[in-house]
Amino acid sequence: MIQTIFFDLDGTLTDSGPGIINSVSHALEKLKMPPLEDNNSWLVGPSLWDSFTKLGVPREKLDVAISFYRERYCAIGWAENSCYPGILNQLSKLHSDGYILCLATSKPIYYAKKITGYFGIQEYLTHQFGSELDGTRSDKTELLKFGLIKSNSRCQSSLMVGDRKHDIIGAKNNLMRSIGADYGYGEKGELYLSGADQIILDPTKLYEVIKILEGK
Repeated sequence: MIQTIFFDLDGTLTDSGPGIINSVSHALEKLKMPPLEDNNSWLVGPSLWDSFTKLGVPREKLDVAISFYRERYCAIGWAENSCYPGILNQLSKLHSDGYILCLATSKPIYYAKKITGYFGIQEYLTHQFGSELDGTRSDKTELLKFGLIKSNSRCQSSLMVGDRKHDIIGAKNNLMRSIGADYGYGEKGELYLSGADQIILDPTKLYEVIKILEGK
């Protein structure tokens, strides 16, 4: 029986790509580095430290890159965002059924709470877990372990919903089941190859798929 459901934020509850990608571009420009190429969907989900490393930012400049990123994101990037169609209704139905709903995002909790409050997500959440500004708990395995302890939840009765392999792998490492949100920013086949227990293509099917998974 599923009792606690953890949700990723970016690419799962909200379409946050524009704000993240625009803020990464801002940081690269300030660092005088080459601009982003066309396909940048992979930037949504992983920790900023991992993303900037992959973009070629030297280790000694990572903190500077993140500072430039947050310069823009804190001002306008966080609001370049929108809830996926039907997602609030899905959360409402799950909340009404008595599930404990939790946020589990690699995004710093300071920004995450700002977003969930602004877009009406917060009212359905019992707990919100995210990273610290210094990157602590940006790894999904570590974050979910922390969330399970703080929410007093058992891994066997908990579920992770996310759009990237990091979400699925984090759930597996904590002996949790998972649902892959294939409408988000994951690459083709990423969620399947990572071993998601179920995959959904439409956010309006979330409630239905959770009920199917719970029946297994």
